[in-house]
Amino acid sequence: MNVYKTPGVYVEEISTLPPSVAEVSTAIPAFFGYTQMGPPIGRITSMVDYVSSFGGAKPTAFNVTTATDPATRLATVTAAAPSASPAPDRLMYYAVNHYFSNGGGPCYIVSLGPYTQAAAVADFVSALDRLALEDEPTLIVLTDAVLLPAADYFTVAQKALAQCGTLQDRFTILDVPGGDIAAFRNGIDADNLAYAAAYHPYLITSMNFVIDETTVQVTDTGAAVQPTIRQASFPAGPNGLTITHTGAAAATPKVQIVAADPTKDVAFAITAAHPTLAISNAGTKTAKQVMEQWTIFKAANAAQLQGFDITQSGDGSATMQATAASDGADLPKIGGGVAAPQALSAIRLTDTARYNQVKSALGIQRVTLPPSSTMAGVYARVDRDRGVWKAPANVSLNAMVSATTKMTDAQQEGLNVDPTAGKSINAIRDFTGKGTLVWGARTLAGNDNEWRYVSVRRLFITIEENTRKASAFAVFEPNDATTWLKVRGMIESYLYSLWERGALAGPSPDAAYYVYVGLGKTMTAQDVLEGRMIVEIGIAAVRPAEFIVLRFMHKLQQA
Repeated sequence: MNVYKTPGVYVEEISTLPPSVAEVSTAIPAFFGYTQMGPPIGRITSMVDYVSSFGGAKPTAFNVTTATDPATRLATVTAAAPSASPAPDRLMYYAVNHYFSNGGGPCYIVSLGPYTQAAAVADFVSALDRLALEDEPTLIVLTDAVLLPAADYFTVAQKALAQCGTLQDRFTILDVPGGDIAAFRNGIDADNLAYAAAYHPYLITSMNFVIDETTVQVTDTGAAVQPTIRQASFPAGPNGLTITHTGAAAATPKVQIVAADPTKDVAFAITAAHPTLAISNAGTKTAKQVMEQWTIFKAANAAQLQGFDITQSGDGSATMQATAASDGADLPKIGGGVAAPQALSAIRLTDTARYNQVKSALGIQRVTLPPSSTMAGVYARVDRDRGVWKAPANVSLNAMVSATTKMTDAQQEGLNVDPTAGKSINAIRDFTGKGTLVWGARTLAGNDNEWRYVSVRRLFITIEENTRKASAFAVFEPNDATTWLKVRGMIESYLYSLWERGALAGPSPDAAYYVYVGLGKTMTAQDVLEGRMIVEIGIAAVRPAEFIVLRFMHKLQQA
């Protein structure tokens, strides 16, 4: 109360309204993984932000097998797959991309290091410690942790669950590494299960792989390796020439050396049937002169050469030896040999047709991702459109081809209800005419009547976080009825707004929630003496209708 010492008129404004609760964001995920560059942790709002701060995707190495028709030189791509697995060996870029495609908003990127760094459990543990210092994130998505051995993944997951249980302001979305349900349930401990949900199976997305043409290895099974052939007429000494032929194992290549005519330039001709390379007027010419004419001929007849090539050794000053006309010497071949792989970039100009076919085959490859990052986007979308109290289920996924595993109702029973350990796993299923839907809404504590559902656990996290932050004004205020009334009015106003939006169950506010605070109600005189103001809040949370039962029976005819 002000103390006045000078005569006059004074105006005082007295606040009679309680403060209000400012709602925090409910779906701000933190993704853990390896990035091309960037700070240890950063907040982004779009893929443009991600690329600007953390770089692009790690190119995926592919091994591509083609079969080339010797007559047309056109390739049929018989296989095109990543060298390791259907998933990239670094997931962060794709995971964040799919998160935004499914409705995600602002999020945190926790970079564990560059792509060259081997995945290690210690990186995730130290990164989780860094995240504990951040207040805004409400979801933990372990992303690249599925690249670890299963035992290490469970170690990281347990660390994330412990953080959720300690801070009580965040929730973890887990994957089932390798789709091994039994190993997952055995690997996850029983503590803090209400603060996490797991989803299965992996998802085939509509995203293409990012590739580097220098790391795409192309092997042509129609091209057999032939040894280097040295002809006596064209010595392969210091200044000689070497004629080679690389082609199909069934080919019978020949070289025909026609008698020299000193008055004419070197000439070349190809007969495709054998195939045969005829070389005329090479005698008395230097190796360098022969190569000059060969370079011109090769450039104009690349499609017909069918594997022949001539290379020069030394300075090419030696004069070639004349040879009488004959049908030439067969170039010996090795059956069953396969040409060495070439980088895709190496055939871009030399074999354009096959290059384009390989590019087309790579273009239809689709990235497979664990579902946690996609579900983070679903959580954000449902929270924004409906509210945190709406179960993130019976929702379609965007940028999708299908789930990697199709399942029936009977097969899902074992996922949804685990009578032994109570560790429920939510299914993602393909439905005809509906696409790919999230078909489960349980936390890992699937047998817990209080915390069985994701929406209930996250609603309580949200209410607890909002009221905790809003009540900070009362710290060190007088612990009396005036302060109690302000706190109670503030919380009741907030809960009433939730009830109006359908977050709380009950036909009236009194049936949906209560707020008690006061001496003799929630506090004793000793509590007041020790500086404790205790507020008791009761909430009737809405729960999802997980099982819709329609009962039909025969009605006897009455007339």
